[in-house]
Amino acid sequence: MNSQNVTFQNHNMNWPMAALVIYPDNFDEQLSYPTVISVHPFGSCKEQTSGAIYGKALAQAGYVVIAFDASFQGESGGMPRYLEDPSQRVEDVSRAIDYAVSLPFVDSNCIVGIGVCGGGAYIINAALTEKRLKAVVGITPVNLGRLFREGFSEYNPLGVLTAMAEQRTLEAKGEALQVNELLPPSLDVATELGLTERDVFEATDYYKTARGQSEGGATKMLFSNAQRILSWDAFAFSETLLTQPVMTVIGKNIGAFGAYRDGHEVYGKAVASKDRQLVELDGISHYDLYDKDEPVAIAMAHILPFLEKHLLNNTNSVKYVIRDSAG
Repeated sequence: MNSQNVTFQNHNMNWPMAALVIYPDNFDEQLSYPTVISVHPFGSCKEQTSGAIYGKALAQAGYVVIAFDASFQGESGGMPRYLEDPSQRVEDVSRAIDYAVSLPFVDSNCIVGIGVCGGGAYIINAALTEKRLKAVVGITPVNLGRLFREGFSEYNPLGVLTAMAEQRTLEAKGEALQVNELLPPSLDVATELGLTERDVFEATDYYKTARGQSEGGATKMLFSNAQRILSWDAFAFSETLLTQPVMTVIGKNIGAFGAYRDGHEVYGKAVASKDRQLVELDGISHYDLYDKDEPVAIAMAHILPFLEKHLLNNTNSVKYVIRDSAG
């Protein structure tokens, strides 16, 4: 299995996007392959779970995978840095598809999307209007707008919006940008501060240790420009616009970030979907599904048949073989 670092242009905003293209074993550029657009979590990057874990597993199953860094983050362009803009994150998906369909070995009728955590909600939201996606999978998906209106704002969204407005005015007048670190620097500090809630502690274990730490996964956010998040709902209009097959994979060990709740919400709303599936995994938490061998293997055992079922219905001349994870 080989991979290649590439860049492509975000023509709407005129900056380059950085991506990792992961190829299946025995890749032949003369053939046509099903392709996965892989979206990383909030505060993450392409070198972490979207590329190194799910990207690798899907490539081993016979897919070309494009795992990209969001605009303003990782190795992608865009200023100011560390900006989390839901509308841009969704537009990034379409730009990644634009790049994919320009490649001669990509079957443009067989493009699907996956995402982890915030990326899971972004890929589902993208599918509302991006009908080049033939199926989508949200792995422990988190609706970032809901999370910011609730837990991240301590259930005071108007207070946070007021603080953002005041800070943005200061920055417009020349004050330094306020970039917030989202996690404690270590597990020891998390314990000292009493930040032992499951999702917060496990996020620290993933992002702040050798387990998942990566230079591009900054776990930082520009505070003053994050107003759009609070008025955004990843699953709005899903009842009518989410027509593609959709799967959500969630662990039953529930944490404060709310993936279990959000996975159920997508499933409940996706009444227009051709095939909606909810996969609940006993004894598994949000961050177990980022990179731990057994939870990822169980998730992939559901994801691969789901994707194969719907991709094979979208082409008349299959020129590739989709293999299971042991193939």
